[in-house]
Amino acid sequence: MRIAVIDTGSYSVRLTVAEVKDSRLNILLEKGYITSLGSGVKKEGKLRSDRIEETLRVLEDYRREIDKLGVDRVVVVATEALRRARNAEEFIELVRKRTGFEVRILSPEEEGRLAFLATAYSLRPEGYFVVVDQGGGSTEFAFGRDLKPQEVISLPFGIVDLTERFLRHDPPLEEELLSLRAFVRDRVLELKRNVDDMIGLGGTITTVAALEYGVYPYDPLKIHGREISLSALKRWLGELVRLTLAERSRKFRQIEDRRAEVIPAGVAMFVEIMEVFERERIKVGDWGVKHGLIVSCALGASV
Repeated sequence: MRIAVIDTGSYSVRLTVAEVKDSRLNILLEKGYITSLGSGVKKEGKLRSDRIEETLRVLEDYRREIDKLGVDRVVVVATEALRRARNAEEFIELVRKRTGFEVRILSPEEEGRLAFLATAYSLRPEGYFVVVDQGGGSTEFAFGRDLKPQEVISLPFGIVDLTERFLRHDPPLEEELLSLRAFVRDRVLELKRNVDDMIGLGGTITTVAALEYGVYPYDPLKIHGREISLSALKRWLGELVRLTLAERSRKFRQIEDRRAEVIPAGVAMFVEIMEVFERERIKVGDWGVKHGLIVSCALGASV
């Protein structure tokens, strides 16, 4: 069976198409675009019309890709932006009319469990571990062993709203960065557990891995399962916050133009998470929610 999964996130919209056979999966296609669908949602309470339109254009492109590949099943999910937006149903109806896709809004619990399943299946961490899935509008912490998530906790903030709330200058002021880090630390302290391993997901950590290991153009096979040290994250944070938004994407090919705005907040958040959990190294996972949905189909798992 060929299955396509689209993760309509608060920051990016990503597609994975895979062949599922005999409880195994083979990735056929992966695409992703930054549309910043969740921009302004926490402040204004609704999705912006320009972000809706750009996201719809990406979904139309994905419709064409899926039709070419002869997919048997399509699953389209959405996360924090649509959980919060007053006009979420309007967006879902537009998606239905223009693409035929039916959008399912995931709960934070479902989101965390799917990210955990994808990571556990692909990287096979040992012992008791945590998967930190950093998104545009929320960040999920999923704790467990083997393929079994035992506890999922969602923090209702991610790289988009942290940037909008704290980093008002370009480049950010030192006091803005300190305020952001203090905010994150206070909330992460409540989540601290003794874990044997930590795996980070999301565009921030994969981009930093690409920077650290000199991977360009981006290749998930060269990133998935890599490790980054806390000292390396701190070094990259120091480098990035000294540059303006334009300078970041101009100097580093690995940083997409739109990601250049939010990557300082994302790196700062991971630094605080690692310090609170007293971790010197973090594994990087390229598989996320959409892969978790495919794995759940392959394994017949209930998520």
